[in-house]
Amino acid sequence: MTDLEPLIELQQVSAGYDGVEALSEVDLAIYPGDYLAIIGPNGGGKTTLLKVLLGLLEPSRGVVTSRLPHGRGRMGYVPQFSTLESQIPLRVEEVALMGRLSLRGLWRRYRQEDREAAQAALAAVRLDHLAKRSAGELSGGQLQRLLLARALAGEPEALLLDEPMASLDAESRQVVRGLLQEVRERMPIVLVTHDPAAVAREVRNIACMNRRLSYHAGGELTSEALEETYGCPVELLAHGVPHRVLGAHSHRHGDGSHSHSHGDGEEPHD
Repeated sequence: MTDLEPLIELQQVSAGYDGVEALSEVDLAIYPGDYLAIIGPNGGGKTTLLKVLLGLLEPSRGVVTSRLPHGRGRMGYVPQFSTLESQIPLRVEEVALMGRLSLRGLWRRYRQEDREAAQAALAAVRLDHLAKRSAGELSGGQLQRLLLARALAGEPEALLLDEPMASLDAESRQVVRGLLQEVRERMPIVLVTHDPAAVAREVRNIACMNRRLSYHAGGELTSEALEETYGCPVELLAHGVPHRVLGAHSHRHGDGSHSHSHGDGEEPHD
């Protein structure tokens, strides 16, 4: 794909919980400038893969290699918005400042440069005018943007996002998409999504994840590849932006749940 060395590399990595394997013999190389979307069914191992990349979960087999300047210590992570996070009694600027903890240390006072970095990150997601407001007053879309600002304030060397487009309003979706386009020039992006249409124009590569990983360079997907990943009939549609629709089926997915038809805009959630 490139003569460059990958910044992060997984070789034959398997991982799981309590003896149950969630990832099996995964090979993955993430290069400078990569914008990788990871799709797959619930329970397919997508979030587990992010945890392995972040160093939060040690693989049971295989090797994880990081060639980032600070190893895996400066990887930005944006979790999916949850109602719990909306109850945090902090101002917007204080949440953004939390992104500086990995640089400053838990018990050290913030410096002026930290406050400037947090303010710049809030401006990038267009929330700087709400800096003094309680984070609990933000809408779901604004809170998701705030979590992105928190990650960017820490000056990450790679950015990992878990369903960043889920439940976003049109304005927030446009802001996040545009910002990620800029960020990819500075660092690789790995994005877990149930909605590849949301980033189809921007992503460079797609990986299908269902315990094992299938890599599709250039973002090219086929119905056959998706059917193998989801274990059910899949139809690819294109209305200016390619996306997927799962066909009607009744057998079980890998996570044990009963499956059903999904139309445009109706996506399953982790």
